[in-house]
Amino acid sequence: MPDFAADSPQQQLGEAAKLLPVIFVVTNILGLYLIYTLCHCTPLLQDPESHDRGLLQLGIFHVITFLLMICYIRCILVHPGTIPSREEDQSWDYVPSKKVKVPELVEKKKDGQRRHCKWCAKYKPDRCHHCRNCKMCILKMDHHCPWIYNCVGFRNHKYFFLMIFYTALDCHLIVWTMLESVNDSFSDSIEGTDTPFIKILVLLFGETLAAFLGILATGFWMFHVWLMLKGMTTIEFCEKQTKQKQGVEDSGTSMYDRGLIGNMQAVLGDNLLFALLPCNPPFGTGLYFFHNDVASDIAMRRKLRADASYGTSRNRDECIVP
Repeated sequence: MPDFAADSPQQQLGEAAKLLPVIFVVTNILGLYLIYTLCHCTPLLQDPESHDRGLLQLGIFHVITFLLMICYIRCILVHPGTIPSREEDQSWDYVPSKKVKVPELVEKKKDGQRRHCKWCAKYKPDRCHHCRNCKMCILKMDHHCPWIYNCVGFRNHKYFFLMIFYTALDCHLIVWTMLESVNDSFSDSIEGTDTPFIKILVLLFGETLAAFLGILATGFWMFHVWLMLKGMTTIEFCEKQTKQKQGVEDSGTSMYDRGLIGNMQAVLGDNLLFALLPCNPPFGTGLYFFHNDVASDIAMRRKLRADASYGTSRNRDECIVP
C-alpha cells in the first residue's frame, strides 16, 4: 500500500481514487450475496417442500463465494514479485557472477544487450515489465488490474486466474437457480398475490447483474485459459498482435511454451490436485524461464541438475521439472 503521509494532497486523492474499483467490486459481491441469500434461499428454506433444495444451493453458494473472497483478498495482498536487490538474491546482480550457474536470458534489446529499466535502474529478467501504476518492475507481468489495486504477476497470477473462475461460477449459480424465484415473483404478481414490488425489483436486478457479470467473467476466464495453455501472458499476447500488424514474421507460439501440462503447472502450481484451490502456487523466483528451444532446454536442465546449489533447493529455479 502507498504511504499517504509522504504524498501531497493531490497524490493522496489520486491514490484514494484508485480504491474505488475495489469498493465497487466488494459492493457488487455483497449486494449479490444479500439478494441471493435473503430473497431466494430464505423462502426456499421456509417451505418444507423446497427446504432440502434450498439448503443444498445455499451450501454450494457459500463454498464458491468463500473461495472467491479468498482469491480476491490474495490478489490484492500478495505482491506479484519484483526484481530483487543485490542483498536479497546474490544470483541476480548487475554483473552475473561466474561462480553461480544461471540460465541465459532470452529477451534482449535490439542491439543484443540485456534489457534495463531506466526507472528502477536494474537489469530486467525475462517476462519482466515496468508498471507505471505500481512504480516498479513486475516479474512475469500479465497486466495491471485496477479492480484488485495491484498488478497480476508471477506470485499472484494463480489467485487472479481462480478469482475469475469462481466469479463466473458464482454468477452462473445465481442466474440459473434464482431464475425460479424471479419467475415465481412475476407469477404471483400477475395472479394478484400480495408480493412486495420491491422484492420483485430486487430479484430482477440481482438476476440481471449476475447474468451481465457472468457473461463478462466467463469470456475473460476463457481468454486466460487460452493464454495459459499457450504459455503466454496478456502483455506477450499484445506484443504478438502488434508484431503481426507491423508485418513482422512470428511463429504464433510462445517461446515459453512447455506443453499442455507444463503450461498449466506454470500458472496453477506443480501439483494439479490443488489446481482449483487458492494454495500451492508455482514455486521459484520468477527470474528465469525455459523457452521452447528443445536442445537448449535439455542442456539447461542437465546443467542445473548437475549444479549442487540448484539441485538442493527448489526455490532457486521454478523451471526444473521432474
